[in-house]
Amino acid sequence: MIVRNKDQRVAVLVDVQNLYYSAKHLYSARINFKNLLKLSVKNRLLTRAIAYVITSEENAKEKEFFDAVNQAGFEVKEKELQTFLGGAKKGDWDLGIAMDAIRLGNKVDSIILASGDGDYVPVVNYLQQALGCLVEVIAFKKTTSKNLIEIADDFINIEDHKKSLLFSNSRSRASSVTKK
Repeated sequence: MIVRNKDQRVAVLVDVQNLYYSAKHLYSARINFKNLLKLSVKNRLLTRAIAYVITSEENAKEKEFFDAVNQAGFEVKEKELQTFLGGAKKGDWDLGIAMDAIRLGNKVDSIILASGDGDYVPVVNYLQQALGCLVEVIAFKKTTSKNLIEIADDFINIEDHKKSLLFSNSRSRASSVTKK
């Protein structure tokens, strides 16, 4: 557990696909991004909040979702889904999130990484050892890399905050992101 105070500068970096699929598969639910931001920041000084998304095609529901995430307080960075010869598809922000974390590491006291992806372990280690930055991880414990949990300065389990952070899939996408 780390000490949090009102003068700490924080940046929140959200791997939207990682949280989206974990919420969908574990609870048939979606994330309340406004509440996720509030829980992550915990009355500290928010320097940046960035949500990283993959666009699959021009689609009104996708745009509505991205707009709602933006209205919840996040800068939204988009990347197109890549389709390779043979039909294989790939869409992730791992390197982009890592680079932004490194760029922001000297400007904040803590990076809050919303993802359970173990690929972030080396960048977490770098932020801590080379930049002296705290790294907090917020994700679903059931789908988070054990190594990521162990190396993080603090881990917040979304499953402990289901009531405030999850919406049932029966509600509309726009209202689920912006309410409360």
